[in-house]
Amino acid sequence: MKKQNINFSKFSSIKIGDTLEVSLLQNCNTKYENYYLLGACNNILIGTQPPPLLKLDKKYDYIKIKDNTLIIGAATPSGKIVSFCKKHNIANFEFLSHLPGTLGGLVFMNAGLKEYEIFNHLISILTCEGSLQKREINYGYRFTNIKTPILEASFNLVYGFDKEKVTMFKVMRSNQPSNPSAGSCFKNPKGDYAGRLIEAVGLKGFRVGGMEFSKKHANFLVNVQNGTFDEAVFLIQEAQKRVYKEFGIWLECEIAVLDKRYMGENSPLLNPCKKILKN
Repeated sequence: MKKQNINFSKFSSIKIGDTLEVSLLQNCNTKYENYYLLGACNNILIGTQPPPLLKLDKKYDYIKIKDNTLIIGAATPSGKIVSFCKKHNIANFEFLSHLPGTLGGLVFMNAGLKEYEIFNHLISILTCEGSLQKREINYGYRFTNIKTPILEASFNLVYGFDKEKVTMFKVMRSNQPSNPSAGSCFKNPKGDYAGRLIEAVGLKGFRVGGMEFSKKHANFLVNVQNGTFDEAVFLIQEAQKRVYKEFGIWLECEIAVLDKRYMGENSPLLNPCKKILKN
């Protein structure tokens, strides 16, 4: 299998991690079951004892229109998707203008902004285990049950790119900090907001070393000055413990923590963070 060295302190959006060897998935003949599949590392916190890592080859970075369907390779960055849709006057992908990532990762976690989600206009996906229609996938808020590498996805083709929506999404994201982060740290519990709960237990602006729950938005764990993995994990667990003690709510991570010490027995293709030290 072809390999690539990646410096995660530069590649990951939270700017934490060593230079590690990452295997490239060029076809599905490769055994991938024991690997964690990476996208653009926008919701990843990588530790000092990561599992074997895998990344899609650049051959899966493409966009095409066929039979009135938009087909996008799973390694395609969100910015490229938005540019293509703007150029060809295609609707329903404007929200990706302020949602970084690659298509595979966006589909895997059903990424979105409020009611605008990647699954809204999805038709099907192509994976290493064959094609799956949308109705065959169990999905919900920031969740899918997909357990095999996504290679491409097909979407309903609707024309009418809306520049006003791009502006609206920019406003929706204006309360987010500019410091390096992995995006929203926790999923919003049903009927509540993770940021409100973190602020309510006194952790907004709380800092350990170089890591902090942002003063601008409490649900963003930001790297303010050479933050480390251990500092980030301490803050994640502190928020989970305090919120559970005060409100009886267990905050489930939206960030994926990639370190064998915290991943339990989960499949490496699942989000491990929800299992952090609940024992």
